[in-house]
Amino acid sequence: VIDITGISDSSGALCLLKINKFMAVLSLGADVLPEYKLQAPRIHKWTVLHYSPFKAVWDWLILLLVIYTAILTPYSAAFLLNDVEESSMSGCGYCSPLSVVDLIVDIMFIIDILINFRTTYVNANDEVVSHPLRIAVHYFKGWFLIDMVAAIPFDLLIYRNGEETTTLIGLLKTARLLRLVRVARKLDRYSEYGAAVLFLLMCTFALIAHWLACIWYAIGNVERSRAIGWLHTLGDQLGKPYNISAPGSGPTIKDKYVTALYFTFSSLTSVGFGNVSPNTNSEKIFSICVMLIGSLMYASIFGNVSAIIQRLYSGTARYHTQMLRVREFIRFHQIPNPLRQRLEEYFQHAWSYTNGIDMNAVMSH
Repeated sequence: VIDITGISDSSGALCLLKINKFMAVLSLGADVLPEYKLQAPRIHKWTVLHYSPFKAVWDWLILLLVIYTAILTPYSAAFLLNDVEESSMSGCGYCSPLSVVDLIVDIMFIIDILINFRTTYVNANDEVVSHPLRIAVHYFKGWFLIDMVAAIPFDLLIYRNGEETTTLIGLLKTARLLRLVRVARKLDRYSEYGAAVLFLLMCTFALIAHWLACIWYAIGNVERSRAIGWLHTLGDQLGKPYNISAPGSGPTIKDKYVTALYFTFSSLTSVGFGNVSPNTNSEKIFSICVMLIGSLMYASIFGNVSAIIQRLYSGTARYHTQMLRVREFIRFHQIPNPLRQRLEEYFQHAWSYTNGIDMNAVMSH
């Protein structure tokens, strides 16, 4: 029933598997130490290996910048570009701290494009391709267009001479969000970890709620001239009503954003207390769309949570099944108490050591 041979021989292999797994978790690129990595590929000058530590650190840095872009770009386009408070912070439209940070992000994205032109890849034959021309052709056929559009500094190329131009710049800057498609493909490698999947689902839910809050405010800002939208209702509730003769009147940016985020979260989760409600036709149509999106996300998240819980308990179920077989073997052969206790302790130790993995089968492959 229990094979006690080979445990000491497989300890080194188990440690190697754990180290490789840890490195795979940190890497956003290909799997760690496949067959081609055990070889020494012929590398041209100024070429970056796609599995090198530098590329792993650079990918995480770009990931953080993409997350920053996904959060700040919609917020800036909806709340800051057309707001009087933001324009009064600095006399120069391009000298604000947010504009400087955006410029740095654009430069980093451009550098990332140059690095991708010199980064190796693995072809269909599991061979590392390091020839610059072949790398360039592969990158052009892949992610170059998305990366290029996401790196264009529209706020520097277009001069702000009116509200329409400012709105256009805000819409064009949302093209940076295209990089999320590439990030989603890289983060797919964490789908085998239940806790990571749950965390990513919650982050996705919060990010979509943030985007919808920005759109909700943009609709209210457009409908503000009718004096019946949710922004006017919010101003009256807070004692900060809008006044046409006073440009800076109305609720603050913090009040508007928190209220918009509160509305989208309550709508996506189907709670909806009604204290923030749509009044115009545009706001009602948008609310219907938010409810439809919320129902789909609700089903998706809870479906994945059920699968994660089932996966977590599958290991425990296998352990109890194997332990039941051991006890049935002991009872059938009437093994005396000292040996019975040693068998059960050995099984518990072996399970905690290998987590139910047959190391002999792993070594044979």
